[in-house]
Amino acid sequence: MVSLLLLKYLRYLSDESIVEQRSANCYHQYFSSMQIFTPDIPCVPTKLVAFRQRIGEAGAELVLKESIRVNRTDDDDNVGKAVSLDSNVQEKNITYPTDDKNYKKRIRKCWKISEEEGIDLRQSYVRVVKALSVKQRFKKHKNGAKETRKAGKKIQIIAGRLARDLARKLPLERLGVHLPFLNTAQKILLQKRGDSHKIYSLHEPDIKCYAKGKMHKKFEFGSKASVMVDQSSGIIVGAINFTDTLHDSKIIPQELEQYERLVGEQPKEVFVDRGYRGVKEYKSTKINIPKPEKIYQKIKEHIKRAGIEPLIGHLKQHYRLSRNYLKVIFGDIMNVIFAAAAMNFKRRMILWRTEANLRWVLFLKYVQEIYWNIYALFEKKNF
Repeated sequence: MVSLLLLKYLRYLSDESIVEQRSANCYHQYFSSMQIFTPDIPCVPTKLVAFRQRIGEAGAELVLKESIRVNRTDDDDNVGKAVSLDSNVQEKNITYPTDDKNYKKRIRKCWKISEEEGIDLRQSYVRVVKALSVKQRFKKHKNGAKETRKAGKKIQIIAGRLARDLARKLPLERLGVHLPFLNTAQKILLQKRGDSHKIYSLHEPDIKCYAKGKMHKKFEFGSKASVMVDQSSGIIVGAINFTDTLHDSKIIPQELEQYERLVGEQPKEVFVDRGYRGVKEYKSTKINIPKPEKIYQKIKEHIKRAGIEPLIGHLKQHYRLSRNYLKVIFGDIMNVIFAAAAMNFKRRMILWRTEANLRWVLFLKYVQEIYWNIYALFEKKNF
């Protein structure tokens, strides 16, 4: 099961795809310690979901710990002396959230619950909502902005009416089943534009909005993922997820505690960017932040710290960190840890391949040398 999860992140596949591909790929089966090729599927895809829930964060950290162990060498004396730390946003698999989308989702959910429970609503507003949605399409036409605002306000009112009507008519024994949805929908109805702790999605109510200041993407919706990398070897030695919108300096203690759990010791120095200013030391670890007057000074360790930026880019592009398809907060935690573990194992696999190729090249040179020695002997004998 662990090999299936690692292959999923190594090949950027879904649970369904990796189960199908493993039944047809002998290399995937060999990676899973199979000695004989079997064309049967190993399990149903939902077993991977159950396995992730069973092992939890502690089990995922064991996989990450093993990926660190197979990459480390005893000859490297600089391992653990200096590490780089940076954070980024792993976005959730949701559309760009707007209030109008949430109101319409709430209306559709009310229709679905009333159909499942056999409840006759006072008015369903099916045709009204459809006509109002058509009006919202012509925002840039003449007098269209005013009509769009009025239609949006009407949809908000309808969403509140349907939820209240549904709450009144639900049986008491079924009200508890649908109470989380009704509470979330009520919060969405009452929240304003500038409120903090807003709900941006009905099926992912825990995501947060992060204003990153990027030109192509001003806001990102998801959770904060923090990654720690060893400067001497390039191994990912820490990966942790934060759901709250914490300042970067507040996440340093948890990162260092996870590093101690995985590696068994505290790093001597941590190099960060200026977003982490506020903490200069934690226990016996020194936190190095570049000073503004020396921002252009070529400090070797700070130059090495910049190497974590493309590494996070690779995690997002090739190891499923750019868009998280796993549900709720638990899915955020598991996604970032398995992405880091997969990248570490891929690094080890590439090194093994390089070492094997190097041995093959040396063998060919050795054979070539023997050949020319034999050729020289034959030349002397005038054959």
